Amino acid sequence: MTAITINFNNVVKLTDDQFYQLCQDNPDVKFERNAKGELIVMPPTGGETGKRNAKLTARFVLWNEQTQLGEVFDSSTCFKLPNGSDRSPDVSWIQLERWNALTPEQREKFPPIAPDFVLELMSPSDSLSVVQTKMQEYMDAGVKLGWLIDRKTGRIEIYRQGQTKEVLEFPTSLSGEEILPGFVLDLQIVWG
Repeated sequence: MTAITINFNNVVKLTDDQFYQLCQDNPDVKFERNAKGELIVMPPTGGETGKRNAKLTARFVLWNEQTQLGEVFDSSTCFKLPNGSDRSPDVSWIQLERWNALTPEQREKFPPIAPDFVLELMSPSDSLSVVQTKMQEYMDAGVKLGWLIDRKTGRIEIYRQGQTKEVLEFPTSLSGEEILPGFVLDLQIVWG
């Protein structure tokens, strides 16, 4: 199953509140919206990808509980990015001061903030070029560090604010660098 992009712009341009309501009224469907306002219907992940996503999220939660430096979000969380898109990274993290600066209403709906860190774990149905475009969108929105993991090829792309993308082949671990201080991800949970 692949993501489906639908352009309703000539019929109706959804406001942020209408998009939020559409998502609330259809909880069994995962929607994203690109910067052009097109609706993207995301397919559910398969068992292997879902299992690895859960393990990845758990690693970030455990690290964050020890450091208390921010908030971790799972793949169900949709963020309103500055370019107007609404995106749901597989794992994301926001520095606590930035998260706490949002109003309670902003935190309750789709937070109007770019995470400090994002991770995308490719599903077998994902197109590399589409996910790379999404990663660049995150960086353009102000994300400081991003990891794109392609299990099938063993390739990891590391995106850093203001730097050229780094590509690694089957690394054994990844460092959270200064964005996620002290965090090291053992990639055996991805490759194994």
